[in-house]
Amino acid sequence: MAERERKGKRGDSNTSSGDDNKRRGGKRGDSRKGRAEKDSEWQERVVQVRRVTKVVKGGKKLSFRAIVIIGNEKGQVGVGVGKAGDVIGAVKKGVADGKKHLVTVPLTKSNSIPHPSYGVGSGASVMIRPASPGTGVIAGGAVRTVLELAGVKNILAKQLGSKNPLNNARAAVNALDSLRTFKEVAQSRDLTLEQLFS
Repeated sequence: MAERERKGKRGDSNTSSGDDNKRRGGKRGDSRKGRAEKDSEWQERVVQVRRVTKVVKGGKKLSFRAIVIIGNEKGQVGVGVGKAGDVIGAVKKGVADGKKHLVTVPLTKSNSIPHPSYGVGSGASVMIRPASPGTGVIAGGAVRTVLELAGVKNILAKQLGSKNPLNNARAAVNALDSLRTFKEVAQSRDLTLEQLFS
């Protein structure tokens, strides 16, 4: 009798869990779809993968370092660095690091920047200037990748100093981060837009 009662209880628990799943209406699948859509908005590009070594007591420890630039082409971009024992792991860590250091870029109607800017990243410095529609992205190396993933379509950029891709990418992000819209400038000076342009 006791065994039958136990079996009955198990059956009841199974049916109740099945009913719960039906009530949820497949929420698990929906949440996965939502995550996939969010991830699809972001684009990532690997700028550099290098094999690096660390000298330890037993000898040299090999690992990989990946520089990844991530952006949604709608005014958000970030630079991340990841280290791991394999390339795939390093890239994943780089993407996660890039999402932690996102910068919002104020874009104009012509997908350019509102004013010239200057950014510094360690030994590298980058100068960016707005350009007229149809100019395109006039830049090279990691700076070009940063500007494209930020959603900038017309811009002039120049690398000064170090040619290191990581430093140049960070300098470009620093230059984009220092951009401000005309409304923000007017508010900081307690002026109207008409007074600002007069």
